[in-house]
Amino acid sequence: MTAALEPRTVTHAAPLPRASPPRTRTGSMPATSNRTRIAWVVRLLPGFAALFTFGVLARGGFQALSTVGAYELAAVGLTLAGLSLSAVRRARRSASGVPALLRDELELGGCVLAFTFAAIALAGERSYPVVYLLSAFGVTFFSRPAAITLLGAAVLFDAQSTLAQRPVTFVWHTLFLAAFAALYHAVLSGRVAASRKAEDEAVKNRLREVEERARTFRLATSGSQDSSPSINDKEKWLLASVKEIEGALGAALEIAEQALHTHTCAVFLLGADDRSLKLHDCRSASDAVQRDRLPAGEGVFGAMLKRGQPMRLSSPGGVKGVTHYEVGGPTPCALLAVPIMEAGGLVRGVLVADRLAAEAFTEHDERLLTTIASEVLRSVEVERVMGYIRKARDEKDRFFRAIEELNRAGSPDQVFLAVLESARQIAPLDFCAVTLVTDEKGQRMHRIARMTGVTAQGRALEGKTFADNNGLVANVVRYGAPLPGREVVAMDRQVIFDGDTQVRGLQSLKIFPLVAGDRILGTLVAGSRKRSAIDGEAQRMLEVIAIQAAQAVLRAQLFEQMERMATTDGLTTLLNHRTFQVRFDEALAAAKRYGRKCSVILTDIDHFKSVNDTWGHPVGDLVLKGVAKILKDKARDTDVVARYGGEEFAIIMPETDTKGALVIAERIREAVMAEVHQSDQGPLKVTLSLGIATFPEAAQDKQTMVDLADQCLYFAKRHGRNQSVTVAQMQAGKRVAG
Repeated sequence: MTAALEPRTVTHAAPLPRASPPRTRTGSMPATSNRTRIAWVVRLLPGFAALFTFGVLARGGFQALSTVGAYELAAVGLTLAGLSLSAVRRARRSASGVPALLRDELELGGCVLAFTFAAIALAGERSYPVVYLLSAFGVTFFSRPAAITLLGAAVLFDAQSTLAQRPVTFVWHTLFLAAFAALYHAVLSGRVAASRKAEDEAVKNRLREVEERARTFRLATSGSQDSSPSINDKEKWLLASVKEIEGALGAALEIAEQALHTHTCAVFLLGADDRSLKLHDCRSASDAVQRDRLPAGEGVFGAMLKRGQPMRLSSPGGVKGVTHYEVGGPTPCALLAVPIMEAGGLVRGVLVADRLAAEAFTEHDERLLTTIASEVLRSVEVERVMGYIRKARDEKDRFFRAIEELNRAGSPDQVFLAVLESARQIAPLDFCAVTLVTDEKGQRMHRIARMTGVTAQGRALEGKTFADNNGLVANVVRYGAPLPGREVVAMDRQVIFDGDTQVRGLQSLKIFPLVAGDRILGTLVAGSRKRSAIDGEAQRMLEVIAIQAAQAVLRAQLFEQMERMATTDGLTTLLNHRTFQVRFDEALAAAKRYGRKCSVILTDIDHFKSVNDTWGHPVGDLVLKGVAKILKDKARDTDVVARYGGEEFAIIMPETDTKGALVIAERIREAVMAEVHQSDQGPLKVTLSLGIATFPEAAQDKQTMVDLADQCLYFAKRHGRNQSVTVAQMQAGKRVAG
């Protein structure tokens, strides 16, 4: 091995004569070649054997035992050898856990099929039903593609041998083959589905049993489920905790049985309702221990649970009031019952020991059983504390993930989605909404920005706007405090948003203000169909989520405002010149990539300088805003409208030729000409001149298009104003003028 790791030293020597073969280690190359050939022969043998046997059958072989010759014997030998090799290969793959290849299945099935048809040829037509059994074998053990291929091969070979002489027989053979395979496949699929269903049901029953025992140990509550998305982790934890406690109980019972020499030593635990006792585990020589639920207030157990003290009873004729045996069961003559009690005096169950002999339990036995009961309770408490720690850890993890998602959100929509998802991770909510508040013309308005959950009106609530009122949302904004302050009994009659909006089916509700500094931006509405779903810890977390959400909303709104200021013109609210250039590049690149047309329109308000000089700049600004509004209203949704500079505007029109652009330009020009701008100095009307250039007819790049549209615009101004001019019209006009 050391020599193999050393670097090889290459020395340059004189080349060997061509007639001399290259030197190799003695026998290494021939041995490798022989092994390769043998491997190829072994690999191809099953397929060759099946084909050879079918060839012999097709040439009339295997007619009778008396006529079997060398070819028939060779076919049988090859088929058996191929069958053995294929079976061994499949067995090895199964043992190693590797799925069988389609080729291996076809080789094995082909050998079986060839051998079967050879046997049928020797035995006669009456043995053909063996092929039907073979079809069932293929459906059972082979994959669907392999089974279908083998059935097709059987049908084709049968057609070659029987279709010409006996077509009816061939039809019947084919129908029976198909029916047999289909029916067996259906039966097998049904059995597999039934087995899977039974297995799933057994798993669910086991999980229900584990959860019931967990509730008995107070490891899990009977209320709302943990809202953690990792349900499998929860099930694993419950199973591990229950097994740990059951192990401790079993060990305690073993000790009690051996130390006290009991007939029965058993643990009965109070159910989740604290009204019944149920056997959890026992060590008994009798099969009559009561396994159904026992009333917690009857018999010896009832008296002991009321007193909360151990009880020692003995009677030669049998202890009265024993309820932990079935009717007809043994009657103990001595009984010792010890309560399983928490530190606060709350009883959780009973540890009972009895004897059939009239041998009373002593005070020492009582102390021993009391110590064992305290150890049982200690194991339960340890697992319960671990459960509380795990729950607190999971809640904190979800809380920090929620904060992280809120801080990562950029746009208001992303913030709303993050808020809703975060709130639903913290508490099991069936309804959740984010509302925003705005002041419109001195009146406070509320808008449901985003919501999730099922309500009477479904998603119709999203985007709904309502005025300030006496509803819960409006009051939360008004007072800046979460509402309602206490549990509401008649939840369906509460006005959450406004009188026209009803959210039904909620049993618990809490609305938190979105407070950012001294501003209240809106509310977070959280509701559930379960009572006490929004408990103290969840409520505190939701309050923090609401504060973080308010900061995220404010941050997103400021970012959106900054972005709008950077991309739009402050006076007209249209896109500014810089954004126009960027959007024009994008539109032109898309047109070039997909071979589409793209037009641009440059416009200018006629005699705008005289408007400013005569009416003043405030009126000029009024005219600019009015013309900008017309441009935005008359342009299509896909068009990009921008303020190009001064009194000039531009429109980018993707996928629009010159004719279409001229239609839009004329529509805009006529609307501007008809508009009356009202000012303090009286009504005013203006007109518009427009120039149009189109890619790729007029130009191939952006700058040339802008230059041509600008030339068309000034051509319109020089020739009368208040008109739309295309490049073709401008060129025609120049030719006429020349």
